[in-house]
Amino acid sequence: MPLYGQVIIGPPGCGKTTYCDEMSKYLQELGRQVAIINIDPANDSLCYKAAIDISELITVEDVMDYVNLGPNGALIYCIEYLEKRLDWLLEKLRKLTGYYLFFDCPGQVEIYTHHNSMKNIMSAIKNELDLRLCCVQLIDCHYCSDPGKYISALLMCTSTMYQMELPHVNILSKIDIAVKHKSKLLFNLDFYTDVLSLDHLLDALQNDPHTSRYHRLNKAIVSLIEGQNIVSFLPLNVKDKRTLELVRKNIDRANGESEC
Repeated sequence: MPLYGQVIIGPPGCGKTTYCDEMSKYLQELGRQVAIINIDPANDSLCYKAAIDISELITVEDVMDYVNLGPNGALIYCIEYLEKRLDWLLEKLRKLTGYYLFFDCPGQVEIYTHHNSMKNIMSAIKNELDLRLCCVQLIDCHYCSDPGKYISALLMCTSTMYQMELPHVNILSKIDIAVKHKSKLLFNLDFYTDVLSLDHLLDALQNDPHTSRYHRLNKAIVSLIEGQNIVSFLPLNVKDKRTLELVRKNIDRANGESEC
Protein backbone atom coordinates (compact mmCIF):
# COMPACT_ATOMS: atom_id res chain seq x y z
CA MET A 1 0.00 0.00 0.00
CA PRO A 2 1.22 3.53 -0.77
CA LEU A 3 2.11 6.00 1.94
CA TYR A 4 0.71 9.52 2.00
CA GLY A 5 2.12 12.80 3.20
CA GLN A 6 2.52 16.54 2.93
CA VAL A 7 5.52 18.73 2.08
CA ILE A 8 5.00 21.94 4.06
CA ILE A 9 6.67 24.98 2.50
CA GLY A 10 6.35 28.75 2.59
CA PRO A 11 8.23 31.93 3.52
CA PRO A 12 9.63 32.47 7.03
CA GLY A 13 6.99 33.20 9.67
CA CYS A 14 4.04 31.85 7.70
CA GLY A 15 3.31 29.16 10.33
CA LYS A 16 4.74 25.96 8.83
CA THR A 17 5.86 24.38 12.10
CA THR A 18 2.64 25.37 13.88
CA TYR A 19 0.64 23.94 10.98
CA CYS A 20 2.51 20.62 11.22
CA ASP A 21 1.79 20.46 14.93
CA GLU A 22 -1.91 21.35 14.74
CA MET A 23 -2.76 19.39 11.59
CA SER A 24 -0.96 16.30 12.90
CA LYS A 25 -2.98 16.47 16.12
CA TYR A 26 -6.17 16.83 14.10
CA LEU A 27 -5.37 13.80 11.94
CA GLN A 28 -4.55 11.79 15.05
CA GLU A 29 -8.02 12.62 16.35
CA LEU A 30 -9.34 11.13 13.11
CA GLY A 31 -7.44 7.92 13.80
CA ARG A 32 -4.37 8.31 11.61
CA GLN A 33 -0.84 7.44 12.66
CA VAL A 34 1.23 10.57 12.06
CA ALA A 35 4.95 11.27 11.93
CA ILE A 36 6.60 14.68 11.44
CA ILE A 37 9.97 14.93 9.73
CA ASN A 38 11.90 18.13 10.34
CA ILE A 39 14.12 18.92 7.36
CA ASP A 40 14.76 22.53 8.36
CA PRO A 41 18.38 22.56 9.58
CA ALA A 42 17.87 26.03 11.09
CA ASN A 43 14.81 25.12 13.18
CA ASP A 44 16.04 24.45 16.71
CA SER A 45 12.79 25.22 18.57
CA LEU A 46 10.29 22.58 17.51
CA CYS A 47 6.84 22.58 19.11
CA TYR A 48 6.36 18.90 18.23
CA LYS A 49 8.33 15.69 18.67
CA ALA A 50 10.05 14.97 15.38
CA ALA A 51 10.19 11.35 14.25
CA ILE A 52 13.18 12.32 12.10
CA ASP A 53 15.24 15.47 12.56
CA ILE A 54 17.82 16.71 10.05
CA SER A 55 19.74 18.29 12.93
CA GLU A 56 21.00 14.78 13.73
CA LEU A 57 22.77 14.92 10.36
CA ILE A 58 23.67 18.58 9.86
CA THR A 59 22.73 22.07 11.11
CA VAL A 60 23.01 25.56 9.70
CA GLU A 61 25.01 26.64 12.74
CA ASP A 62 27.64 23.95 12.17
CA VAL A 63 27.98 24.85 8.50
CA MET A 64 28.35 28.54 9.32
CA ASP A 65 31.11 27.71 11.81
CA TYR A 66 33.09 25.17 9.80
CA VAL A 67 32.46 26.16 6.16
CA ASN A 68 32.40 29.91 6.82
CA LEU A 69 29.09 30.59 5.04
CA GLY A 70 26.32 33.02 5.90
CA PRO A 71 22.90 31.75 7.04
CA ASN A 72 21.34 31.58 3.57
CA GLY A 73 24.33 29.89 1.97
CA ALA A 74 24.58 27.51 4.90
CA LEU A 75 20.96 26.45 4.52
CA ILE A 76 21.44 25.74 0.81
CA TYR A 77 24.58 23.77 1.72
CA CYS A 78 22.56 21.68 4.22
CA ILE A 79 19.84 20.82 1.70
CA GLU A 80 22.41 19.88 -0.92
CA TYR A 81 24.19 17.75 1.70
CA LEU A 82 20.90 15.99 2.53
CA GLU A 83 20.42 15.26 -1.17
CA LYS A 84 23.86 13.60 -1.24
CA ARG A 85 23.13 11.69 1.98
CA LEU A 86 19.63 10.64 0.98
CA ASP A 87 20.25 7.06 2.15
CA TRP A 88 20.33 8.41 5.73
CA LEU A 89 16.80 9.80 5.33
CA LEU A 90 15.43 6.83 3.41
CA GLU A 91 16.65 4.37 6.05
CA LYS A 92 14.74 6.26 8.74
CA LEU A 93 11.62 6.71 6.60
CA ARG A 94 11.40 2.96 5.92
CA LYS A 95 10.77 2.49 9.63
CA LEU A 96 7.60 4.61 9.40
CA THR A 97 5.50 2.18 7.39
CA GLY A 98 1.81 2.93 7.83
CA TYR A 99 2.36 6.51 9.00
CA TYR A 100 1.01 9.68 7.45
CA LEU A 101 4.05 11.91 6.96
CA PHE A 102 4.61 15.66 7.37
CA PHE A 103 7.82 17.16 6.00
CA ASP A 104 8.46 20.45 7.81
CA CYS A 105 10.66 22.39 5.40
CA PRO A 106 12.87 25.51 5.57
CA GLY A 107 11.54 28.97 4.84
CA GLN A 108 14.08 29.95 2.21
CA VAL A 109 11.83 30.29 -0.83
CA GLU A 110 14.49 29.84 -3.52
CA ILE A 111 14.72 26.20 -2.42
CA TYR A 112 11.27 25.75 -3.99
CA THR A 113 11.20 28.37 -6.76
CA HIS A 114 14.35 27.47 -8.73
CA HIS A 115 16.88 25.42 -6.74
CA ASN A 116 16.66 21.71 -7.60
CA SER A 117 17.79 19.86 -4.45
CA MET A 118 14.44 19.86 -2.62
CA LYS A 119 12.60 18.77 -5.75
CA ASN A 120 15.16 15.98 -6.27
CA ILE A 121 14.88 14.84 -2.64
CA MET A 122 11.09 14.59 -2.76
CA SER A 123 11.12 12.89 -6.15
CA ALA A 124 13.57 10.25 -4.90
CA ILE A 125 11.56 9.65 -1.74
CA LYS A 126 8.36 9.24 -3.76
CA ASN A 127 9.94 6.68 -6.07
CA GLU A 128 11.76 4.70 -3.39
CA LEU A 129 8.89 4.44 -0.91
CA ASP A 130 5.77 4.56 -3.09
CA LEU A 131 4.91 7.78 -1.27
CA ARG A 132 2.17 10.10 -2.53
CA LEU A 133 3.00 13.65 -1.56
CA CYS A 134 1.09 16.90 -1.73
CA CYS A 135 2.97 20.19 -1.55
CA VAL A 136 1.25 22.51 0.94
CA GLN A 137 2.38 26.11 0.56
CA LEU A 138 1.48 28.52 3.37
CA ILE A 139 1.28 32.26 2.72
CA ASP A 140 0.76 34.63 5.65
CA CYS A 141 -2.49 36.55 5.20
CA HIS A 142 -0.67 39.82 5.87
CA TYR A 143 0.37 39.69 2.20
CA CYS A 144 -3.23 40.59 1.39
CA SER A 145 -2.81 43.98 3.05
CA ASP A 146 -0.50 45.25 0.31
CA PRO A 147 -1.21 44.80 -3.44
CA GLY A 148 2.49 44.52 -4.29
CA LYS A 149 3.11 41.84 -1.64
CA TYR A 150 0.03 39.88 -2.73
CA ILE A 151 1.10 39.87 -6.38
CA SER A 152 4.62 38.78 -5.38
CA ALA A 153 3.07 35.92 -3.37
CA LEU A 154 1.04 34.85 -6.42
CA LEU A 155 4.16 34.90 -8.58
CA MET A 156 6.05 32.85 -6.00
CA CYS A 157 3.24 30.28 -5.78
CA THR A 158 3.07 29.98 -9.57
CA SER A 159 6.83 29.41 -9.81
CA THR A 160 6.81 26.88 -6.96
CA MET A 161 3.94 24.87 -8.42
CA TYR A 162 5.89 24.34 -11.63
CA GLN A 163 9.24 23.77 -9.93
CA MET A 164 8.23 21.19 -7.32
CA GLU A 165 6.24 19.01 -9.73
CA LEU A 166 3.85 17.79 -7.01
CA PRO A 167 0.11 18.08 -6.39
CA HIS A 168 -0.22 21.46 -4.76
CA VAL A 169 -2.50 23.21 -2.25
CA ASN A 170 -1.96 26.89 -1.43
CA ILE A 171 -3.11 28.22 1.94
CA LEU A 172 -3.65 31.69 3.38
CA SER A 173 -2.58 31.12 6.96
CA LYS A 174 -3.58 33.09 10.09
CA ILE A 175 -6.84 33.98 8.36
CA ASP A 176 -8.37 34.90 11.71
CA ILE A 177 -6.13 37.99 11.72
CA ALA A 178 -7.36 38.99 8.26
CA VAL A 179 -10.96 38.60 9.41
CA LYS A 180 -10.28 40.73 12.46
CA HIS A 181 -8.74 43.51 10.37
CA LYS A 182 -10.76 43.07 7.16
CA SER A 183 -11.68 46.77 7.14
CA LYS A 184 -8.04 47.47 6.26
CA LEU A 185 -8.17 45.28 3.14
CA LEU A 186 -8.96 46.79 -0.26
CA PHE A 187 -11.28 43.89 -1.14
CA ASN A 188 -13.19 41.15 0.66
CA LEU A 189 -11.44 37.88 1.53
CA ASP A 190 -12.99 35.98 -1.39
CA PHE A 191 -11.05 38.23 -3.74
CA TYR A 192 -7.78 37.01 -2.24
CA THR A 193 -8.63 33.33 -1.82
CA ASP A 194 -10.19 32.92 -5.28
CA VAL A 195 -7.65 35.22 -6.99
CA LEU A 196 -10.27 37.25 -8.81
CA SER A 197 -9.60 39.94 -11.44
CA LEU A 198 -6.14 41.33 -10.73
CA ASP A 199 -6.83 44.44 -12.79
CA HIS A 200 -8.21 45.95 -9.59
CA LEU A 201 -4.82 45.45 -7.96
CA LEU A 202 -3.13 47.12 -10.91
CA ASP A 203 -5.28 50.18 -10.28
CA ALA A 204 -4.22 50.18 -6.62
CA LEU A 205 -0.55 49.90 -7.60
CA GLN A 206 -0.95 52.76 -10.04
CA ASN A 207 -2.32 54.96 -7.25
CA ASP A 208 0.73 54.27 -5.08
CA PRO A 209 3.63 56.68 -5.83
CA HIS A 210 6.15 53.96 -4.93
CA THR A 211 4.83 51.43 -7.47
CA SER A 212 3.16 53.57 -10.16
CA ARG A 213 6.42 54.02 -12.10
CA TYR A 214 6.59 50.22 -12.57
CA HIS A 215 3.20 50.05 -14.27
CA ARG A 216 4.41 48.15 -17.36
CA LEU A 217 6.27 45.62 -15.20
CA ASN A 218 3.28 45.19 -12.87
CA LYS A 219 0.98 44.70 -15.85
CA ALA A 220 3.30 42.07 -17.35
CA ILE A 221 3.47 40.14 -14.06
CA VAL A 222 -0.31 40.22 -13.64
CA SER A 223 -0.74 39.06 -17.23
CA LEU A 224 1.62 36.15 -16.57
CA ILE A 225 -0.21 35.10 -13.40
CA GLU A 226 -3.65 35.32 -15.00
CA GLY A 227 -2.40 33.55 -18.11
CA GLN A 228 -1.27 30.55 -16.06
CA ASN A 229 -4.38 30.68 -13.87
CA ILE A 230 -3.28 27.91 -11.49
CA VAL A 231 -3.20 29.68 -8.11
CA SER A 232 -5.98 29.88 -5.55
CA PHE A 233 -5.94 29.72 -1.76
CA LEU A 234 -7.72 27.96 1.07
CA PRO A 235 -8.24 29.99 4.26
CA LEU A 236 -6.78 28.51 7.44
CA ASN A 237 -6.97 29.25 11.13
CA VAL A 238 -5.17 26.35 12.84
CA LYS A 239 -7.39 26.74 15.92
CA ASP A 240 -10.58 26.37 13.84
CA LYS A 241 -11.34 22.72 13.05
CA ARG A 242 -13.69 23.73 10.25
CA THR A 243 -10.82 25.22 8.27
CA LEU A 244 -8.55 22.31 9.21
CA GLU A 245 -11.13 19.90 7.81
CA LEU A 246 -11.48 21.94 4.61
CA VAL A 247 -7.72 21.85 4.11
CA ARG A 248 -7.55 18.15 5.01
CA LYS A 249 -10.18 17.22 2.41
CA ASN A 250 -8.49 19.20 -0.35
CA ILE A 251 -5.08 17.68 0.40
CA ASP A 252 -6.51 14.14 0.47
CA ARG A 253 -8.19 14.81 -2.86
CA ALA A 254 -4.96 16.17 -4.36
CA ASN A 255 -3.11 13.07 -3.11
CA GLY A 256 -5.69 10.72 -4.51
CA GLU A 257 -6.46 9.43 -1.03
CA SER A 258 -9.97 8.14 -0.34
CA GLU A 259 -12.06 9.98 2.27
CA CYS A 260 -11.70 8.62 5.78
